[in-house]
Amino acid sequence: MDIATRVYNHKWKIDPIIRSLIDTDFYKLLMCQSVFRNKPDTQVTFSLINRSTSVPLARLIDEGELREQLDHIRSLRLSRGESTWLRGNTFYGKRQMFRSDFMEWFEELQLPAYHLERKGDQFELTFEGKWHEVMLWEIPALAVLMELRSRAILNDMRRFELQILYARAMTRVWEKIEKLRKIDGLGIADFGTRRRHSFLWQDWCAQAMIEGLGDAFTGTSNCLIAMRREVEAIGTNAHELPMVYSALAESDEQLARAPYDVLSDWHDEHDGNLRIILPDTYGTQGFLDNAPDWLVGWTGMRIDSGDPSKGAETAIRWWQERGEDPRQKRIIFSDGLDVDTIADLHAKFSGRAKVSFGWGTLLTNDFRGLVPGDGLAPFSLVCKAVSANGRPTVKLSDNPEKAMGPESEIARYKRVFEVGAQERMEVIV
Repeated sequence: MDIATRVYNHKWKIDPIIRSLIDTDFYKLLMCQSVFRNKPDTQVTFSLINRSTSVPLARLIDEGELREQLDHIRSLRLSRGESTWLRGNTFYGKRQMFRSDFMEWFEELQLPAYHLERKGDQFELTFEGKWHEVMLWEIPALAVLMELRSRAILNDMRRFELQILYARAMTRVWEKIEKLRKIDGLGIADFGTRRRHSFLWQDWCAQAMIEGLGDAFTGTSNCLIAMRREVEAIGTNAHELPMVYSALAESDEQLARAPYDVLSDWHDEHDGNLRIILPDTYGTQGFLDNAPDWLVGWTGMRIDSGDPSKGAETAIRWWQERGEDPRQKRIIFSDGLDVDTIADLHAKFSGRAKVSFGWGTLLTNDFRGLVPGDGLAPFSLVCKAVSANGRPTVKLSDNPEKAMGPESEIARYKRVFEVGAQERMEVIV
C-alpha cells in the first residue's frame, strides 16, 4: 500500500478514520460484555482528557471536520461478516466467547450521542448514557482526534515530502523490528489502536510485525486488523472496570472491596489467559497485600504504570509469598514501551516468569523528529470514565502523574487503599 499517495489524494469516503465498529480494542468488547451482563443499568460519563496541554487540539483540528467524523461513527453498524467473525471465531482457545444475547444487542447498536464544545485551545468531548453503550466511544474517539491531528500537520506537505516522510517512518519501524528479532523467546503484540498515527499506518505496522517477527508476534489488540490479517485478537481488561465499580460503592468498606468484586465477576466469565490481574488502579502493593487467596491462581499480571522493573519484582515476590511458582505465571508489560525497554525487561525477567509485551504508541505513532517542529510527535490523550451514577471516578495508578479525579476523592481513595508516597515518573504517552 502506498500510504503517502493515499494521504496526498485523500478522499473522505475512501478513508474515514473509523470504518467499522470493530475498529476497536479487543479488551473493550470483552469488558462491554461483562458490563452488559453485570451492570446494565449503570449510567456513566466519559470525557476526553488531553494530558499534553501544549498540543492545542482545537487550533489544529477543524470542529466541523471532527463532528463529521464523529457523526460517521454513529452511522456505523456491525456488518454480517464482522458478526460472523465475533460469533464463530476462536479467541484465547475458546469458541463462542461472545454470548448470543450480547451479540444480538451489539448487532443493533448505534453509538449514543456525543457532546462537543470548544474550550480555548482544547475540545470538551463527553459521552453520557448506559455504561455498556458509551464505553464503546472511547477507542474511536481517541483514534479520530489523533488522526485528525496527524492530517492537520500533513495537510500542506507535497507528494514527495509525504513519500520521504513515510519512507523514513517505515525504516524506523523496520529497524526496531530487526532489533526485536534478536531477542530469543520474545512474545509481543500490537497495543497501538488508541493513539495511532492513522488506521492505515497501524495496519501497515501490524503487517510489518507479522512478516518481520513471525511467531514472536502474538497478535493485535485491534479487532478489525486481527480479522483482516488473520492474527490473534489480544486483550483482557482495563482500569475502567475498577474505577466504575469503586464509584458505585456506598461506603469505605464497599470501596475497599470494589476492585476484587470486579475480578470476581471476571472470574465467573473467563479462565486461562484471560485471567490477568491489572493491580495498579489504586496502587499495586496495597492491592496485592489485601488480595483474596483465589486471585493467586490467576494466570498472570499486567504492569501498566510506575517503574516496570519494580512492578515485576513486586509481582514475583507476591507469587512466591503465596506459594506459587512465578515461572509458571505471565507478566505483561504495556506502559510506554519502546525497543530498548523491551529488550532490557526481557533480559531481566525472562526465565523468572513468562514475559510478554503489549507495544502501543511507539509502534503505531513514532514520527518523532520527522517533521519540522516535531508536530507529529505522540502525545498523551485519554478518554476516561469520569462519573458513574453521578459519582466521580478516581484513578490513583502507581505513578501519581496519571492520577485523576477530584482532589478530595483522591485523598479519600489514598486513605482507603493505604497508598503512601509514590515515585513520580514522566508520562511518555
